Amino acid sequence: MNQPIVPEASGIARFLRQCLLAALGIACFLPAARSQNDQPLLLSQAVRTGLANYQGIHAKVNYLGASTALVQNAKNEYLPNVLASLQNAYGNINGQYGPSAPYGVAGVSSSAPVTTSQNWNAGFGGLYVLNTNWEFFTFGRVHSKIELARAGMRKDSADLLQEQFVHSVRISGAYLNLLIAQRLVQNAQANLDRTGYVRQVVAARTLNGLNAGVDSSIANAEVSAAKLQLITSIDNEQQQANLLAQLLNTSPTGYILDTVFLGKVPDSLQTGFAVAQNPQVKYFRARIDESISTADYIRKSIRPGLNLFGIWQSRGSGFDYNYPVTNTYSKGYFEGINPTRSNYVAGISIAWNLVSPIKIRQQVVAQNFLTAAYRDELDLVATQLQDQLVLSDQRIQNSLASVQEVPLEYKAAADAYQQKSVLYKNGLTNIIDLQQALFALNRAETDLAVSYINVWQSLLLKAAASGDFDLFIKQVR
Repeated sequence: MNQPIVPEASGIARFLRQCLLAALGIACFLPAARSQNDQPLLLSQAVRTGLANYQGIHAKVNYLGASTALVQNAKNEYLPNVLASLQNAYGNINGQYGPSAPYGVAGVSSSAPVTTSQNWNAGFGGLYVLNTNWEFFTFGRVHSKIELARAGMRKDSADLLQEQFVHSVRISGAYLNLLIAQRLVQNAQANLDRTGYVRQVVAARTLNGLNAGVDSSIANAEVSAAKLQLITSIDNEQQQANLLAQLLNTSPTGYILDTVFLGKVPDSLQTGFAVAQNPQVKYFRARIDESISTADYIRKSIRPGLNLFGIWQSRGSGFDYNYPVTNTYSKGYFEGINPTRSNYVAGISIAWNLVSPIKIRQQVVAQNFLTAAYRDELDLVATQLQDQLVLSDQRIQNSLASVQEVPLEYKAAADAYQQKSVLYKNGLTNIIDLQQALFALNRAETDLAVSYINVWQSLLLKAAASGDFDLFIKQVR
């Protein structure tokens, strides 16, 4: 690519300009000097770094880990419940006829005959229980819960892939924007060099009486405007570098970028992907699937379950078997907790809450509305991506046409500047014409810097719309 033609300013003028920039605080913005051994940050390296470091992706990975664990937890619902209880207690055993129910508070389950009066005879007792319950058939209720957990895992997996895809596009866009910003800083510096050179010529001719003093004022104004343009360009570069640093989760230091994008166009501009294969579309589709699974689980949650159960119980007591007659009991601890009577029971049962259909009916209705909303959002995203895909093809064609035209603009502007500069030094044109040539050359340099990047950005837009990020990343270093 042709480089701008910049007349060299004298050493004294360059020194004065640097001093002025330092006084304005610009020098601290300029990139630090780099050694020849410094290697540029390739775009592919930036994408890998961002995918490895970005906290948002780490969060999505953890969400996926949680949903994966919930799938195994849902499968564990098939396992039976096995409860073991060991209890030692001390107390008396008065009995009395009458109804009672321990609702809301703990009751005492002492067993003894009814006596004519209260007594405070107390001893130790032990209760040992092993209770097993297995809901071995649920008419699809547990299976629907497992499918719901799997749908959640698939949604989180799609969300992770979507985040990685979108973040890769963000990094690529920020990289290209920073590359443009850096080139605009160089162009602004070149423009400042040219305006400084013109001011030297004007000053020399004015001192010799060959130009009016107003030319010096105009030249000084142009130099100031060039300095302001440089400040603005540096500020923009800093913003773009900071954005890239955020996406890479690194310090916003000076980046050396790969400038190959400034002088070539992509080799391939076509993709075989459809919008339906975009990771963003897949994520919205996964949300719909999860919502459908949720509605199915809610409907099946009212179904009964067949239970196998078995209980073994053993008891020990300090009160003798003929206590009602002989009033014999022991206060010894080990005599009381030693199990002396055992019972077991086994069976099968079925239980069903007959009011459940009424309770969950509106939950199903609400979930169906959510599913419909997710479908509308999917249609919206798919439509937007399809339109974006059409726009990307249009932008590619326009940017390719610009690439063909910009070199002609730049050559003409550079030639015009050279001609006007020579004519002005010889008093054959005025400073206004020279200003116009300076402006045209600066604009041509900017167009030249942006034209090639526009092709790559258009290709990135197409990759983002189609979901085919390989179309872009495989053509960069």
